[in-house]
Amino acid sequence: YYIHEPPVDANMLQLAQGSHPAQQRLIFEELVAHQISLLNRRAYIRQIASPAFSSSKVLAKKLLEALPFQMTNAQKRVSKEILNDLKQHQPMLRLVQGDVGAGKTLVAAIAACHALEADWQVALMAPTEILAEQHYLNFKRWFEPLGITVAWLSGKQKGKARAQAEQQIKEGHAELIVGTHALFQDNVGFAKLGLVIIDEQHRFGVDQRLALRNKGAEQFTPHQLVMTATPIPRTLAMSAYGDLDTSIIDELPPGRTP
Repeated sequence: YYIHEPPVDANMLQLAQGSHPAQQRLIFEELVAHQISLLNRRAYIRQIASPAFSSSKVLAKKLLEALPFQMTNAQKRVSKEILNDLKQHQPMLRLVQGDVGAGKTLVAAIAACHALEADWQVALMAPTEILAEQHYLNFKRWFEPLGITVAWLSGKQKGKARAQAEQQIKEGHAELIVGTHALFQDNVGFAKLGLVIIDEQHRFGVDQRLALRNKGAEQFTPHQLVMTATPIPRTLAMSAYGDLDTSIIDELPPGRTP
């Protein structure tokens, strides 16, 4: 009431600057309500079952041996944090931050190895066709020599190509699926989705991010790994993404500059 119809003796400068106690109180209450909502969501999700991946790391080892470079210590640390999550029967909800070129894609690929080795499908979703196609080409180059079927699904696919891709995904012939928003559409079904990877997650709404969660099979909720190159201060990350655990790749590979 005070904000919408302030009395004539109200401090107009404070109101204009947004520093009036009434405004500060409203902001505080909204932040508290947001945090309670995130905590309730996190508590609810922790009660849901997810597949536990007891990976032998054979697939990940083969992938790394085929690469012409070594993982950084930061990549190894974050990959270990992710694997510890994937071993649990509660769904992983982890945000990975890192500059462009820090190696988030490789970390995501290692996470995918653990799910694939346990015979679960992996879906990687990116906000644009260009970014999604980059991931598709990378994952195809890395995984197909290891015997993994990599599929592509985007909104621009039409007709026979689209129907064939959806059928492969639904029947489980496609093991690693890369695409755009098309992945969470109602008509797209998965045979055994165990891990969802979302790149540039701030480009998606919460509902979109959680839509893929509902596509799990056998009463299991897929693990979720979300990535961003946008620097997020720790306090803001805790406020805006309180339902997510956070890992930071704070080291660039040799020869890379910020």
